[in-house]
Amino acid sequence: MILCFYLTTATAIEPPTAAIIGTPPQPAWTQLNSQQKDVLAPLAKGWDTFENIHKKKWLGIAARYPNMKPDEQQRMHERMREWANLTPDQRAKVRTSYKDFNQLPPDQKQAVKQKWDAFTNLPPEQQQRLREGGKSSKLLAPAPATEATSVTGLSTIVPPASTDGSPRQTPTTTESTKN
Repeated sequence: MILCFYLTTATAIEPPTAAIIGTPPQPAWTQLNSQQKDVLAPLAKGWDTFENIHKKKWLGIAARYPNMKPDEQQRMHERMREWANLTPDQRAKVRTSYKDFNQLPPDQKQAVKQKWDAFTNLPPEQQQRLREGGKSSKLLAPAPATEATSVTGLSTIVPPASTDGSPRQTPTTTESTKN
């Protein structure tokens, strides 16, 4: 009985084995090879502040970059520059917007895409007026759905152009029940 007590307390006080969850450490900027540095050059300034999961994603893009067409490479560099110019809070908002957009039903996604295209096709001056007037969220709001829940409002971070070879900036959705 005493032996059982000692055996039980010995195993009870041992800490559990920790499981490693997440992305393993990714290289610092100085550890990247020259090809990776060339491809990821627009991100150089902030590279060492990125989380490991985001570094891993960018390294994956850098690996695919040589196989991209020249226009795709140019677009990727533009998006990298735009992404690098965002603050961490703006990046978090973009990621949330992207996630929210991807959770919309296909018909609502299509409506948002059409309205986003309409907004982006406006002259820059008119886009700016809408941003300043807070009307861009009304312009981008999809038509009410006939289901029990509908998308009733959108707030948007209108990009200097787009974002994240990581997600392109898309409207953020707010769901509410239909009246």
